[in-house]
Amino acid sequence: MSGVSPTEPQAGGRSAIRLLQGYVWHPAGADVDLEHYLPRDLDLAPVPGISETEEAHVLWDQVTPPFAFFENGEPTAGQTFYQFTVLRVYDERPGNDALHGDAESASQSLGPLLESTPEGVGWQLWEDLRDL
Repeated sequence: MSGVSPTEPQAGGRSAIRLLQGYVWHPAGADVDLEHYLPRDLDLAPVPGISETEEAHVLWDQVTPPFAFFENGEPTAGQTFYQFTVLRVYDERPGNDALHGDAESASQSLGPLLESTPEGVGWQLWEDLRDL
């Protein structure tokens, strides 16, 4: 049987790469609409010859809390959690240095926006750099 492994990037062709991954949460029942604080697209610098578009996509979907307790021992059951992903589509998969630069740029753009969310909104994001 032949084929391409789903975990190996294909040579040539477009690649969707996860730049940042993590969670955003707020107290259950709080009147927080993330649409008021976070964009669905971020402007990033173009990568010459690799990316036609200058944007990364910001996605969040409500999920069951991925862990039972926060580090301080507080239960997560009283929180509304969102899986949070920032991804970018490239015409060709760039090297890890370019991807790291894009992830850092996305993180710097999101930082002030996340800081502007209401009290009680928390987040945990990390660089991912895996193909989707």
